[in-house]
Amino acid sequence: MNRFDWPIRSTLVLLTAAASLAPAPAVGQSYASVTDERLVDPEPENWLSYRGNYNGWGYSPLDQIDTSNVDDLVPVWSFSTGVGSGHEAPPVVNNGTMFVSTPRNQVFALDARTGELIWRYQHELPDDLVAFHNTNRGVALFGDHVFMATLDARVVALDAQSGRVAWDMPVADNSSGYYMTLAPLAARGKVMVGVSGGELGIRGFVVALDTETGEEVWRTYTVPAPGEFGNDTWPGDSWRTGGAAVWLTGHYDPALGLTYWGTGNPGPWIGDQRPGDNLYTNSVLALDVDTGEIRGYHQYHWNGSWDWDEVSTPLLVDVERGGRTIPALVHPGRNGYLWILERQPNAIRFVDADPFVTQNVFTSIDPETGRPTYDETRKPGTGRRAEFCPSLWGGKDWPPAAYNPMTRLLYIPANNNHCGAITGTEPVYVPGRSYTGASTEMMVQPDADHIGEIQAWDLDRGERVWVREFESHNWGPVLTTGGGLVFAGGTHDRYFRAFDAESGETLWQFRTNSGVIGVPSTFAVDGVQYVAVQSGWGVDAASMTRRIDQDRGTSTFVPEGGVVWVFALER
Repeated sequence: MNRFDWPIRSTLVLLTAAASLAPAPAVGQSYASVTDERLVDPEPENWLSYRGNYNGWGYSPLDQIDTSNVDDLVPVWSFSTGVGSGHEAPPVVNNGTMFVSTPRNQVFALDARTGELIWRYQHELPDDLVAFHNTNRGVALFGDHVFMATLDARVVALDAQSGRVAWDMPVADNSSGYYMTLAPLAARGKVMVGVSGGELGIRGFVVALDTETGEEVWRTYTVPAPGEFGNDTWPGDSWRTGGAAVWLTGHYDPALGLTYWGTGNPGPWIGDQRPGDNLYTNSVLALDVDTGEIRGYHQYHWNGSWDWDEVSTPLLVDVERGGRTIPALVHPGRNGYLWILERQPNAIRFVDADPFVTQNVFTSIDPETGRPTYDETRKPGTGRRAEFCPSLWGGKDWPPAAYNPMTRLLYIPANNNHCGAITGTEPVYVPGRSYTGASTEMMVQPDADHIGEIQAWDLDRGERVWVREFESHNWGPVLTTGGGLVFAGGTHDRYFRAFDAESGETLWQFRTNSGVIGVPSTFAVDGVQYVAVQSGWGVDAASMTRRIDQDRGTSTFVPEGGVVWVFALER
């Protein structure tokens, strides 16, 4: 029998508690409220937010599982979610209780030791729901509540101990194309969310609600109206349907009081239908956490015409440049460039940018502003087809990168060697209907021996240190740990893997029920470190599979169905 195919057990003999791992209370004891202090400096044994900390690192200092023993990792429990499609949310853990969300807005509370169900919440969705994607990317914890953003554009607050609804507030009209898939961000008594619907003619925004009452505190639109800075970058009334959706979780700098959010493509897709820079599409925005005021921005590419959403929020990392420590924003972009920006109290300053995958659209980057210049033959137009690399799925799509402060390396889940073509068409705006005005194609480069990659970058030197290649494309969010490990799935062969964080060597792999596009997390209970992830293929990962099969004449089958997998060292 293959050692990674051993039967899953419902219980695990507990290890002797390490001094750094505090024991968790038994299920049923009072819930440990999640405070600002805990979110700013989370305990190593807990995973309290989408990426583990406000910096967005996807890093845990836990080191019980390390490079010397990860080969002994075995599954200790699993839990079926009962639904198909793309499972993208991280298991969030607070003192022995796991909260995990699924497509179509389920939330489960589970005993993190055993997988025993504590409670389940199923959000009631309308029969006429408007949503291109049915996924959910996770919950937020604050106080005694669990927060979820829903497909029908609502925010729901659940009692963390019982699952009962504390409040349920709408933030937009779903029938007009607004829906939500992101994990909320909670800070300073506010729960913040952004909206999906960039292909449906929406006007994007981020909104903050009071965590106790659900009342709106502030709302900031990502496409400026007349009289607001940047509106002159939109012709006529095109700002009303300008897109700039915000569908990934923001990060937060408590020292500056600023929260950072990435924005998506303009609508419709073809730039000659809305001449101008089209602020603040394909940008990062710095928002005052108390007021929502825009305190800085950087636009990665202007007048976007390639569906390269730049919604992935930059990681907050200190980077060395020229003998100076820069409080940086680090963004491996969908446009194929790795961007280093400097976060300042009232600005975002460009530092540098380098391609990390094949990119043939940008001919240069202005060294002062970071503004790219385009090869116009690679820019789609109305009635004009243009080919470009990478394809619309970009060098890195939504799956988050990770940063390890011990190795000082950034780990990027990348896709390379794929190109695309878009032909623009004349769109007609109808609320709640597709408003892209484009037909799309995807091609794999003829001589390509791989598509998916995990890249490790030394940010201080601006150099790639290692790359791990996969024949499959890669849609695997990354986790890195104090044990010198990198965990990720993302390939269509259904494996969840552990790599050496210094060298990229594959140290362990386990084949799950489906493809792993969920965000991994790690936590500890009673002195035992666990690694958890959701397996469940679907959404864009499945769409890219179909496009690759069409281009190559192949047929790839990846079974769907969501399962939470939890691993620990065999003893």
